This record gives sequence, C-alpha cells and structure tokens, in this order.
Amino acid sequence: MGIFERYLSLWVGLSILLGVLLGLWQPTLFQMIANLEIAHVNVVVAVFIWVMIYPMMVQIDFSAIKDVGKNPNGLLLTVIINWLIKPFTMAALGWLFFNVLFVDLVDPVSAQEYIAGMILLGVAPCTAMVFVWSQLTKGDPNYTLIQVSVNDVIMIFAFAPITAFLLGVSDIQVPWGTLLISVLLYVLLPLIVGVVTRMRLDRQQNTLALTHLLSRLKPWSVVGLLATVILLFGFQANTIVSEPAIIGLIAIPLIIQTYGIFAIAYFIAKRMKLPHNIAAPASLIGTSNFFELAVAVAISLFGLHSGAALATVVGVLVEVPIMLSLVAFINRTQHWFR
Repeated sequence: MGIFERYLSLWVGLSILLGVLLGLWQPTLFQMIANLEIAHVNVVVAVFIWVMIYPMMVQIDFSAIKDVGKNPNGLLLTVIINWLIKPFTMAALGWLFFNVLFVDLVDPVSAQEYIAGMILLGVAPCTAMVFVWSQLTKGDPNYTLIQVSVNDVIMIFAFAPITAFLLGVSDIQVPWGTLLISVLLYVLLPLIVGVVTRMRLDRQQNTLALTHLLSRLKPWSVVGLLATVILLFGFQANTIVSEPAIIGLIAIPLIIQTYGIFAIAYFIAKRMKLPHNIAAPASLIGTSNFFELAVAVAISLFGLHSGAALATVVGVLVEVPIMLSLVAFINRTQHWFR
C-alpha cells in the first residue's frame, strides 16, 4: 500500500475538518457549488466521484467476467443483505432510537426526519465507494463490478417502493432522474472510459505500460474520495457546528447498523465458504451506502437544511472511519477463507 492508502484514515479525518472549516469560512461558495445540479445530482461531486472510480475501472479484465457465473453465491449474498435485510434493520433502529430511546431528547418532527434520512441510507446500497473498499481488501474487481451492476438494476425497480413503504408514504415522489443520472455518472461512464483505456493497452500488448498507468492513477482514487468528503461536509458545516449533540444521537444507531450488517454478511459469507476476494466486497457492499444518492433524495424530498439531509451527511461521517476499520479487520482475517 502506498502512502495514500496507508494513512487513509488520517487523510479522511483532515478532509472532514477542512470541509467544515471551509464551509464556515466560505458558505456562499459552497451554496454556489450546491446549486450546480442536474436532476438533483451535484455536478462537482459527480466529477470527483468519477476521478475516484475511473482508476478502479481500468483494472477490470473483462475476459475474466465470464467466470463470475461459476460462483453465484456472492451475488446471492449481496442481494439478500441489501434488499431483504438492510433497509428494514435500518428503519427498525431509527424507529427504536428516535421514537423510544431518544424520544425526550428530540422534537417529534425532527425525529421523523432523522428516521427518514436513515431509511434513505438503508435503501441505497453502495455503488461507487465499494470499488475503493474492494481494492483495499484485494477483492476481485470483476466480481465487484457484477455485484454493483446487479444492485443498480434492482435499485431502479426497488428503491421507490421500499422507500415509500418504510416511510409510510404512499405517494412519495422519488426523483428517477437523480437515480438514473447517478448510475450513469458513477458507474457507466467511468466503466466505458476504463474499458477503452485497457483495450488500447492490451491491443499494444504492453503489460509494463498498463502497470505504470495503474500505479500513476491509483492515488487519484483517494484524491477523488477526499474531495467528495470535503464538499459534503462543507455543505452541512453550519449544522454540524451548531448541533453537535444531534450529530452524536444520529451517529449511534448508524454505527450499530453498520457493524451489525457487516457481522451478518461476513458470517454468512464464511458459512457459504466464499473465497476471500469475493466475500470481502460482498460484505462491504451491504455495509456501505450510496450516500450520494441518499443525500440527493433527502434534499429533494425534505430540503437542503432538513433533518433528513443532515442524517445522510452524518452517515458519511460515520461510514468512512467504520469502513476503514472493517477493511483492516477483513485483511487480518483473510486466513478464515479459502
């Protein structure tokens, strides 16, 4: 691992701090960036995520994808965790904490918005960040791509009805343009460019050039991640500083949910005797969230400064350090798997 990956937790922490400071110092600038949207997808965030994902896509060898079907259990695990377990455990934890345990600490209207934000996180499985986590755990990039693609297809059909059901709103308006453009920008476009890049190098049969290119691109994945974190925390800087106690209250159920879902997925993966390079991304896809989509939908449905939008941003605050801890755990337990 290079210096970027080795000290990723430090860079993420500094990026969170920098984002908050910049958001307090230049709120007008961040408001201007926040307004640069197409179908509620922020263009600047999309560019940074593209920078993060493209190096991962170049690594994918499509000649190996034909072998993914030989081990469908990883896909089965991903689908079960993401669509039959995770959304409902997230909603249950949100209800338990904000309608029972924290009922005297939060006003009812805000409590419902926090629950809504948690639900949006739970119904949006990871699409982009998982390529980073997969790389850090030496996951199979080809299999990770298939897992993400299956999730994207299911998301198109399942996101709205599951969200509507869990929010208890029969006529909820989910911005389909946001979902489709997000998938296009965060997955399809960098995938096409990555494939074209690799095909050109493979055609030249220059393995050394491919290795050199990958080594040069690798740090840019982390740069894209850190730039995204800075922007998201800059958008919510005032709320984070003015309401630190609320941040802590929202973080508690999110932490429990994240570690709990991972424990379930990783245990099942071990029982299913999946190879480590499939078990790792399969578990991390269900644990991580498509926070870009969750933030966008929360803003669309409840407003930029709503409790729902705040909960989705707290999801980012909680997710990044937790995912790094899980990456370390997965790497230490590689011997558990064949």
